[in-house]
Amino acid sequence: MTVSMVFFSKDVLIIKPPKKSAVVLRLIVFTFSMVFGVYVCSICFKQINIQTKNMFLDNEVIERPCCNAIVDRSQIPFLHYPKPKTFDRLECAGNPVRLFAILSMQRSGSGWFETLLNSHVNVSSNGEIFGPKIRRDNISSIIKTLDSVYNLDWFTSSSKNECSAAIGFKWMLNQGLMEHPEEIKDYFNDNGVSIIFLLRRNVLRRLVSMLANSYDKGAKVLNGVHVSHVHSHEEASALSKYKPTINISSLALDLREMEETAMKALEYFNSTRHMILYYEDLIKNPSKLMEVQDFLKLPRMKLTSRQVKIHKGPLSEHIKNWGDVNRTLYGTTYEKFLQADY
Repeated sequence: MTVSMVFFSKDVLIIKPPKKSAVVLRLIVFTFSMVFGVYVCSICFKQINIQTKNMFLDNEVIERPCCNAIVDRSQIPFLHYPKPKTFDRLECAGNPVRLFAILSMQRSGSGWFETLLNSHVNVSSNGEIFGPKIRRDNISSIIKTLDSVYNLDWFTSSSKNECSAAIGFKWMLNQGLMEHPEEIKDYFNDNGVSIIFLLRRNVLRRLVSMLANSYDKGAKVLNGVHVSHVHSHEEASALSKYKPTINISSLALDLREMEETAMKALEYFNSTRHMILYYEDLIKNPSKLMEVQDFLKLPRMKLTSRQVKIHKGPLSEHIKNWGDVNRTLYGTTYEKFLQADY
């Protein structure tokens, strides 16, 4: 039962509230203070979380290379930022890399052309990576090899890994390329790989070079060692002394098959970003190398090679049964190759 205290004074009637009312009031104030404190703390924690999240996002933006404002927006699909597993690109991690492949045929000048490309300070072209059959047994092994090359995890003497601006290799048409055209075309397009077709117009000269190279594999003319390319005129002269005998009964068919193989490759990969380059044009017009550098969006440089051409001069000097070959091709679509000289 609540007891109120009443006091009378001369002029004023004073009534004191019961003591328990003060306790209740204090409890209400305390509760309100606690709730307000929890609310304020929750607001603070939210702000801290937002700031922390923004900090992580900022770090992520810093680590992820951004597109340079001066880069043609249409070129963005062809700019890559590899993250190799075998080394750290360090300060070059933000430098874009372009991917390329040289599609060619043996004895079409691809070895010489690749040494020219590799003389560029920003280019790494890794040779015939699909020479060993194990790397092209099936499409899975092919894709695995491509991924390794284009992620900069492929090491050769030409590798300039950290700051390469263009990375690629040469792929002969008879090294699994024509067996899986659809899958490889899709890979090229999906990964922004630029294609350089390096072909040879004079397929008769290519045939001579193939036969001579095949002979040297057994003969090993230079100090008992087989070489496909030479770096001195003396070595070139020694190798060019061999004159192959050409089978004229199948000559026209052999030449036509070479041309058809090249045309089929152009058809298969026509939907890729590509350029077509001919060996003869490189020989006669070195400015073609500037077009290649422009195609790969590289800074222009003078490209050089130590390789020396083996079979120079008229074909009549390099074919043993020249008379038979001349009579067989005279009056055909291949007659023009008889007089070609470069």
